[in-house]
Amino acid sequence: MIEVILLGCGATMPAPGRALSAAVLRCAGRELLFDCGEGTQTALRREHVSPRRIDLIALTHYHGDHIFGLPGLLQTMSALGRTEPLYVTGPEGLGEVLQPIARLAGELSFPLRALPAGTLRLQELSAQWPRGAQLRAFPTEHRVPSLGYAFSLKRAPRFLPERAQALGVPVKLWKTLAAAAPGEPVLLDGEALRAEGWIVRASELQGPPRRGLRVVFSGDTRPCAALEKAAAGADLLLHDATYGEDEQEAEAALWGHSTFRHAAELAARAGVRRLWLTHFSQALTDPEATLPNAAQSFPAARCGFDGLRETLRFEEE
Repeated sequence: MIEVILLGCGATMPAPGRALSAAVLRCAGRELLFDCGEGTQTALRREHVSPRRIDLIALTHYHGDHIFGLPGLLQTMSALGRTEPLYVTGPEGLGEVLQPIARLAGELSFPLRALPAGTLRLQELSAQWPRGAQLRAFPTEHRVPSLGYAFSLKRAPRFLPERAQALGVPVKLWKTLAAAAPGEPVLLDGEALRAEGWIVRASELQGPPRRGLRVVFSGDTRPCAALEKAAAGADLLLHDATYGEDEQEAEAALWGHSTFRHAAELAARAGVRRLWLTHFSQALTDPEATLPNAAQSFPAARCGFDGLRETLRFEEE
């Protein structure tokens, strides 16, 4: 199960009821924060998200509306007595960006660690993350180096107890086999368990692969091939939709953003299940009024708002 909460859906300047870019993803009692614009701390409190459970902050780029909430959030984490390391990842140049931010936050009670962008297995950050949880960064197209992020949670195939029983596998190993990777041998007292002279592997006791869950956060971007590829089949896509009107396409291209229609067309091509439009220009005071521009290509598109949340669950099989 994954819960996604949109903390801030604004761009450039905050407005009453609209904080700047931020979203949080919850899974197994731990949290990821995507971007940290102005207003993020207030939004975290409003949505009952504990800063102490955030293991990683994934920054899409270093424009102020995506990072100016960081000094205060770091200071608050320290005031709350956090001792666990906090990891931050982002595009090239992260170390240089974090230095002045950390100075503004003051002396911290916890280690602040920069991670290079790539594919992160989240269980390496905290043992509470499920084994199959990972975050992958991919390049997007903005005016500066920028990244999007794809969170995926793999689902183990269904365990087949009748097959395990037929092979004589001890019941005490069933739980281990059920959670194991398909090609992984099960070890017992340092030796591979053998039944009738061969190694028992998880795939021999599991059914076919099952669909996991995936959430994609675009950050600021023009529609691009890397984003479309990353979003293919996603359960939820949070997409830059700075401009509502089709007539603003040239402006969107100039500033490295997307229109409502851009986002919807990409979501349709990628075959995503849900689409949230976000990162609205301060001039876009009523996003719902231009939602039809997206709905023509993706009828299920939703206009984001601060506090929008959804729980994603595995399909029942």
